[in-house]
Amino acid sequence: MNGLAEKLNFSIIIAKTTTRLLSVKVANLSIPAVRLFKAVLSKALRALFFFSMDDSFSSEDDDHLFDLDYHPYARKRPLSSRLDRDEHDETDDEETNRQKLYLVPYRWWKETQRSVADQIGGILYTVLSNDNFADSQIVLELRKEESSGDRVKAEEGVSGRAYALVNEALWLQTLKWHNDSKASENDARNHIVAEDQSQEVFPLQIRLSFSPETNSLLVKISLKDNTVNLYRRACCIFSSESELLQIWDFSGQTSQFVMNEIINLPNISSGKPGKETLLELHVNGFFVTTTETNERSAELSRTENSLGKSQVKTNGSSDNLSLMLTDASPSGSGYRGIGLLGLTGLQNLGNTCFMNSAIQCLVHTPQLVDYFLGDYQKDINYENPLGMNGELALAFGELLRKLWAPGAVPVAPRMFKCKLAKFAPQFSGYNQHDSQEFLAFLLDGLHEDLNRVKCKPYIEAKDAEGCPDEEVADEYWRNHLARNDSIIVDVCQGQYRSTLVCPVCKKVSVTFDPFMYVTLPLPSTTMRTMTLTVFSTDGIMLPTPFTIAVPKCGRLKDLINTLSVACSLRNDETLLVAEIYKNQIFRLLDEPSDSLALIRDDDKLVAYRLPKVSETYPLVVFLHQQVERSYSFGVVASNWKPFGVPLVARIQDLSSGSEIRNQFLKLLCPFLMPVEDVVNDYDGNETGNTVNENSKMEDIVSPLVSDSDVGSDSGAENDFRLNTDFKFYLINKLEPLEIKMNKPVSISRFTKKFDVSVHWSDKMMEKYDTCLLSSLPEVFKPQLFTRRPQESISLNKCLEGFLQEEPLGPDDMWYCPRCKKPRQANKKLDLWRLPEILVIHLKRFSYSRFFKNKLETFVDFPIHDLNLSNYISHIDSQLSNCYQLYAISNHYGGMGGGHYTAFVDHGHGRWFEFDDDKVFAVSEDRIKSSAAYVLFYRRVREA
Repeated sequence: MNGLAEKLNFSIIIAKTTTRLLSVKVANLSIPAVRLFKAVLSKALRALFFFSMDDSFSSEDDDHLFDLDYHPYARKRPLSSRLDRDEHDETDDEETNRQKLYLVPYRWWKETQRSVADQIGGILYTVLSNDNFADSQIVLELRKEESSGDRVKAEEGVSGRAYALVNEALWLQTLKWHNDSKASENDARNHIVAEDQSQEVFPLQIRLSFSPETNSLLVKISLKDNTVNLYRRACCIFSSESELLQIWDFSGQTSQFVMNEIINLPNISSGKPGKETLLELHVNGFFVTTTETNERSAELSRTENSLGKSQVKTNGSSDNLSLMLTDASPSGSGYRGIGLLGLTGLQNLGNTCFMNSAIQCLVHTPQLVDYFLGDYQKDINYENPLGMNGELALAFGELLRKLWAPGAVPVAPRMFKCKLAKFAPQFSGYNQHDSQEFLAFLLDGLHEDLNRVKCKPYIEAKDAEGCPDEEVADEYWRNHLARNDSIIVDVCQGQYRSTLVCPVCKKVSVTFDPFMYVTLPLPSTTMRTMTLTVFSTDGIMLPTPFTIAVPKCGRLKDLINTLSVACSLRNDETLLVAEIYKNQIFRLLDEPSDSLALIRDDDKLVAYRLPKVSETYPLVVFLHQQVERSYSFGVVASNWKPFGVPLVARIQDLSSGSEIRNQFLKLLCPFLMPVEDVVNDYDGNETGNTVNENSKMEDIVSPLVSDSDVGSDSGAENDFRLNTDFKFYLINKLEPLEIKMNKPVSISRFTKKFDVSVHWSDKMMEKYDTCLLSSLPEVFKPQLFTRRPQESISLNKCLEGFLQEEPLGPDDMWYCPRCKKPRQANKKLDLWRLPEILVIHLKRFSYSRFFKNKLETFVDFPIHDLNLSNYISHIDSQLSNCYQLYAISNHYGGMGGGHYTAFVDHGHGRWFEFDDDKVFAVSEDRIKSSAAYVLFYRRVREA
């Protein structure tokens, strides 16, 4: 014993000396000296004690020896201790500063961790139990099995009472594997196994100390630290009456604990145990069949359903500890909560549904789940200037683990949002945002935080003209991977081939660029229904409304072309489109490139048919005025009031006002009332009219005055009569100027358009059908209780439109190296290399200078069999081009306000909807809707 104590004291001296030496300045300690002390300390402790120092001082930690803030176990600390706490979160407690430990059946854990266990090894302890029911406590003595001193491999030949001590990450990985496998078996048997209410995760408060006398760990489980039911469960598990108990430590926490105890032990020579440390151990996967346990299980189940928490007594106090329900069965005879892992909602913190929707899609991406449930911290790049010091990755990893923890209540992602706002101020506050924009930032941020390339090399682009595309693409991809290597690149990134062709010199430029997602603009076949009224200027046809379908994102030229076909426009005619507001032409739509988005549904549009030969003549607009009489205190007041739709014409000869009058009367010909109606009107009038019947009929049949009549007696008479029926006024900036029939119109020869106000007499109001002249429908008027027909397009059509060649915009010119000038080149994109996870963004939102719009088009996307073989330019026989849908981010509503949700395939065709904190099952036939915004596909093998 004395020899052992001396060795222990010597080791402590070495450890403390090394600790002090590691605290001095770099200038006072050389690297060889530090390495020498490291080797001495490692060998001394390995020879004396029963733990391995391999994890504590591995070669990868050499670079941190001079970091005063570095701790060899810092990488194993819980995430919560490495993240800044949100000011809105609750106060930190000791639980968050320690790594959670789980005690599980060894065979259950080894079943899914064979390769991992064989690689990392473990420390095997034989457990001696001393049940002291008089003192109401269990004392466990953990002694390491004799070995070479290093960690031994876990073999199958173990005791039936072999348990494994694992950290939270390994436990979650194992739990998920069992969850998926059991769900697969039950799906194959087409039924669900009955829940076993006796199995759950329950916490035990233990007191841990180190005994230098026996070189063992002492674990005390006391009734005063635990409730009666939990203590009885511990008695059933650790009872000394059963066969030998063995515990494998795969967490490395026992080594860390013993190391700390040895360094801090004040008097090792006494052989007395060190100070006891109170820890919480989570026990999972043990069947306890006592009556009290069954009652307790039922009670815990009821408590979970009502509050989600259980009161656990610790040192006479009462603390709230989250209940974690088990999803594992060591014997396979029972299985509780099938498929419940990963079905945890996210609380809406205030317009954060956009974030919740995208996060749920990402945390159900299989490759990302496995990665972040594992030891992803080793990949964090703290030196990347483009990254976020690992904070975003740590926050996302912690959030993912919370969402995959069993039995968890909805999570409030405050810490994650705090980190997000810190590095992306556009997402701060509580405004609504675009889920795709958030997703793009998050994927890029995770990539930079987890980029395995610490120092990015400079790679000069080579001239690849004349080389095969395969060689050029592979070189581009190698250069990309030399600077970017992360789980995001491995899973989410593919490669485009971009081809630019100069329209002048035909220079061809080919580049290969990486992509994280594919944005598919909805093709222009997405239609909009519009109604316009066509007015003829030939004096024959009545105005006719036409309802046409035009592209929502189209231009005015699309509307004119479609309307020209609908109204059978002749080759010698053209259309002039105008918007009518308050019986006036509000604006002329004469720019073919104007967007149709500028036209609203409640606008009123007309199209005038004009001869092409007259396009150089000035345009005259006839505005109608009628008398409006009002009576007040026996006095009649008359005012001129506008009515009807303006008529237009092009006039070449403005030598006299009669030309304007004749053109106007020609335009009114189609609006003449039928002869019978006019005759009946006159028959109903009082006798005493000075005009004879023949004169009346002549006026009705022939209202126009021919040029040959001008100057004759009858022509003069008609001219006088018509002047009393219609009066014409030229509208100028000062005041209306009456137009004389026998005098020229005072219009400048450079005038392209002028307005003429026409005053109608009561007689002319009866002579013409002014109802036809005043009736003008809106562009689109939805009927009551009816909906627009659902517009539909296939995802394949979207892909075809995306891959079509198109010219660059005038604001996106390409500098041609041959012409030495910016050119509006033709651009074509091709899919060259496809990722494991294909994210497809449907571009539903469009923004212009004046308007914002959302397309409600229904996109028919495949769920199980998206085959991209016909859309990829480079075929790799070793990779499949088939994909299966597993998640959707949905947006409901319009631009002014909306809501995001997510659909997720939880495996084997079991779809769930995540609506913030609410999660519920949905059938597969419901996931296709016009709200689908971002689609997530995973690669599958070709059938």
